[in-house]
Amino acid sequence: MQQHMAKPGAGLLLVLLASVGIAPLFTYGLSATSDLVISDLQISETQFGLLATVCFGCAAIGNAAFSKFADRRTDASLFIIVFGLSAAALALAAIPSGYALLLVAAMFAGFAQSFPNGVTNRVLVQRVPGAQRITWTGVKQSGVQVSQLVGSLGFPLLAAWIGWRGASLVGALLAAVLGVLTVRLINATALLPVPASKPRKNTATTTGPSTRFIVITLTAFGFINGMGVQATNVYLPLFAVRELHFSLLLGGLTAAVAGAFGVAARIGWGALMSKGVSAPKLLLALALLATSGALTFWQAQVQHSAPLLWLAVLLHGAAALGVSVVLMAALLRAVPAASLGSSTGIVSAGQFAGFTFGPLAMGALISSPGGFTTGWLAVTGVYLCCVGLGLYLVLRKRS
Repeated sequence: MQQHMAKPGAGLLLVLLASVGIAPLFTYGLSATSDLVISDLQISETQFGLLATVCFGCAAIGNAAFSKFADRRTDASLFIIVFGLSAAALALAAIPSGYALLLVAAMFAGFAQSFPNGVTNRVLVQRVPGAQRITWTGVKQSGVQVSQLVGSLGFPLLAAWIGWRGASLVGALLAAVLGVLTVRLINATALLPVPASKPRKNTATTTGPSTRFIVITLTAFGFINGMGVQATNVYLPLFAVRELHFSLLLGGLTAAVAGAFGVAARIGWGALMSKGVSAPKLLLALALLATSGALTFWQAQVQHSAPLLWLAVLLHGAAALGVSVVLMAALLRAVPAASLGSSTGIVSAGQFAGFTFGPLAMGALISSPGGFTTGWLAVTGVYLCCVGLGLYLVLRKRS
């Protein structure tokens, strides 16, 4: 009976965070152990980057194709799909087979990312009081960076003991356990009372030229920045291990530190946006910082400098990983409520498209004679495009 059901508490918040973060664990875990994966399967860096490309490509397709499907399913059934596909992806990676099966696993992990944002947002609206929703939204959206932390630290530790396939199997078991806990908590948490409907004014909602311009430019910024973000995320541990001779655990730690700074960045930049800081100015500042980070990666390569690598990791986490929250906040400011959902979907699709192409291009570049030097210069060029777009938005706003 509903009166005996639980009120939303910390347990529910934690499983919402886990729901957002469980599917990316596949990509972050493999990236943290990339040197082992590449040598074990005898694949090229480009083929390794294709795993992330397939994963993010399936995520982009799934987000676009399954929205109506998700609307017709219960919260519990969607969480079963999310955790089930995530567990299946990690379990497939644990099977001692070849590269083709790992590509199938990447597809599973990508489709698992089609549902978490929608279903967790629906849970917030239907089961969490309004006063808690904004705070909870920020926490559960940090699940991706928490996944980066867990995967980047946990997988190398486990791989040193039971190999990268064994680490994947542990991840699959973790996904299964979290899935059971999530479904039990969702079924035990009461729905909020449905307020009486009020008559709505018959007002037409249109998306004017200025709004369309904002959506298009934010989508372009998300796409360009997304290429640089995942080109760096996917190959950062491999760069540390191969070029600077870090241990596998220390290489994974570089991605974990970037994720930690990413969590702090999303909270910090979001707080600035809430105080009225201009989105174009903040995007320009983040693009400049991200460019500095890419140049620092390049110099770490040229000078073979570990301190420069850690500085680059800090800049990457604080700048490039913090862009997403600014894009979403800019949409909230500029887009009418009636068209916010579709506009958010367009901007998110731009980001996923960037996530899809970035690792594949980076893999091809570092497999070339120029190696990581060419790769980091290309990432620098990507972020310079963001600088140009950000500068244009600032000047346009002034005029």
